[in-house]
Amino acid sequence: MQAAVDDAEEFVDDIELPGTLCGVTIRSPVARGRLVSIDCPDLPENCTLVRARDIPGKNYLEELKIPVLASSALSYIGEPVALLLGPERLLVENLASRCRVNAEPEDPQGAAEDQPGDSRDIRIGEPDSAFQEAARIVEGVYRTGPQEHWCSEPPGALAEWTGSGGQAGVRVIAAAQWPFQVKRAVAKTLGMAVGRVMVSPARVGVHLDGKIWYPALLSCHAALGAYITKHPVKLMLTRREDFFYSPKRTPSEIRIRSAVGEKGRLLANEITVTADMGACKVFADETLDQCCLGSLGIYKQQCVRINGKAASTNIPPTGPFAGFGLAQGFFAMESQAALIADTLRINPVEWRKENMLSRKKSLAIGIPFDEDIFPEKLLDTVAAMGDYHRKWAAYETLRGYRRSRGGPEKNEPLRGIGIAVAYQASGFLHSAVDKGAYAVEMTLHKDGSLEIANSMVFSSGDYVSIWKNIVSEILALDPGHIRVIRGGTDTAPDSGPACLSRGITVVTQLVELAAAAIRKQRFRDPLPITVRRSCKCAYVPPWGAETGRIDRNAFSHAGWGAAVVEVEIDPVEYTPNIRGVWMSLDGGKILSQRRAWRSARFSIIQALGWASRERLSYEEGRIPDGQFLAYDLPNLREIPPIHIDFIFNETASPKGIGDIPFNCVPAAFAQAVSQAADHHFAQLPVTARDIWDAGKFGRPGDAVP
Repeated sequence: MQAAVDDAEEFVDDIELPGTLCGVTIRSPVARGRLVSIDCPDLPENCTLVRARDIPGKNYLEELKIPVLASSALSYIGEPVALLLGPERLLVENLASRCRVNAEPEDPQGAAEDQPGDSRDIRIGEPDSAFQEAARIVEGVYRTGPQEHWCSEPPGALAEWTGSGGQAGVRVIAAAQWPFQVKRAVAKTLGMAVGRVMVSPARVGVHLDGKIWYPALLSCHAALGAYITKHPVKLMLTRREDFFYSPKRTPSEIRIRSAVGEKGRLLANEITVTADMGACKVFADETLDQCCLGSLGIYKQQCVRINGKAASTNIPPTGPFAGFGLAQGFFAMESQAALIADTLRINPVEWRKENMLSRKKSLAIGIPFDEDIFPEKLLDTVAAMGDYHRKWAAYETLRGYRRSRGGPEKNEPLRGIGIAVAYQASGFLHSAVDKGAYAVEMTLHKDGSLEIANSMVFSSGDYVSIWKNIVSEILALDPGHIRVIRGGTDTAPDSGPACLSRGITVVTQLVELAAAAIRKQRFRDPLPITVRRSCKCAYVPPWGAETGRIDRNAFSHAGWGAAVVEVEIDPVEYTPNIRGVWMSLDGGKILSQRRAWRSARFSIIQALGWASRERLSYEEGRIPDGQFLAYDLPNLREIPPIHIDFIFNETASPKGIGDIPFNCVPAAFAQAVSQAADHHFAQLPVTARDIWDAGKFGRPGDAVP
């Protein structure tokens, strides 16, 4: 099965195959314990219960070490322990509700900071000496909560058994950002050769990186059912199941202790990072290292000590979300930068400029900055866009006036403004078992048409236009004669995961290289001509002794951005109403201004949701039922004015920008609310209830000194 991206795509739930069985998941009722038995009612002949003992291959997802079906140890409430298959969903759901999972519960693991896990111990320079010389020491503790992906369609998969005997195999249709990871996982579970598994991508819709690894688990469930019953099997989570049991953004706690010199120079940082990975620690290395890297910000770090930990707790596995761990790290460091500037009573922009990395310096992982545009220009641009300097000075004057009189007047509106700067990666720091080798294939046919084959999955057709325009310019072809074929894993090369803006950076570059190769051959070699261009990780020494090798390419096309957020706190309801968001972005060579603007605006809205309203928590291993109905997503009518400016750079390669708002908008929002309320907010989200609980509003002695 293959599909042209030009054609309409379907969601998994809209695809029907004759004789399809419906699958429902039987789940663990305890956060931690041992599975004793599963009591199931008498099943009709057309229904089947599938347990871990029925798995013919390995009972774990390759690369991730997550059980396909729990066989003994139970790690979180909702962990899959069995599958019930039948011809009608209502019948299967009714039977599933009568199944009883018997377990011996154990005390769940405690808070994330108390648990062992993957760790980092990184030291640069002599931080102890720097702290002894410090004129001031500024400390902050920054916490971020989970965030729900709320995908366009809940995760699911459809699997069909094909062939017989030695030719037997399975075809899987899944909305997955990484089809080849699904392919490897299913092959491992069924104990068959990878070549006998075909994965055809369905429409992913809006996903916020919620479909990087989780569809592989559901695909293994559906494929296992198809293998046992020899019928097609569709397994779709309900919206409730998705909310309660699928991965969320990794919660974090980051403690930063900064040594500051007489003139405000940053001398040293001691940073402690704790990332709550939930059960199984999925993408633990990647998330923890991104979080540690973000916690350094863009500042000079002559002396720094980082202690990082990816902790295990008995909640569903947390994992990739737009920005990965980089967003949590940047929230902490940009909030710390604002706290230092507030302590010194200086403009936060000026403090940042004095302490940020200069051109030709390197990130801690050894990757140099050689950008034509550097963050200082972004800060100046966005400050001018939002009239930051005038507003900051005015709101500081009002804050001081309120302090002098003991608090605000009744019904007095309280305003504040914040600013932050960040960058984003264009790939993973750590490669998987595929060694980070990805490719694109291009064929020029005898009739003059051209096809681009790749396995990249994207949520819109903008890439099609971008790639067509690139190839049309290089080969002087009519764009109408160019087709972008998003083939299944049996017809397209592995183009890697669709995340971290890899489509616009890595894959677009491969398309350019393939088109240039065909241009060299087209008048020398007979048609058709097929070329394949690939990339592979370029490793640099690890920046932490425990981390293994780091991919230098991860930040080779780093995008940069700066954001200003202005808020006004309602004096009655304490709601932090956003008056405006301004953002300046360095995306390198912008290939589609429409797509770039739309991507940035969408991410800004979602980042504001995480920062201001999307409160989510686990209590005794589960999300309380009321949070499902109360989960507060951004409303279109409440979207504030958003202003975006791109600093164009036609000499640079395209850079990723889609995750940048998650890395800087939340910190700018928290700073704005902190100035307005005269209270240092150091957690996400910051809601009206948090402002009410702070209860300070300029009360003398309660504000940050």
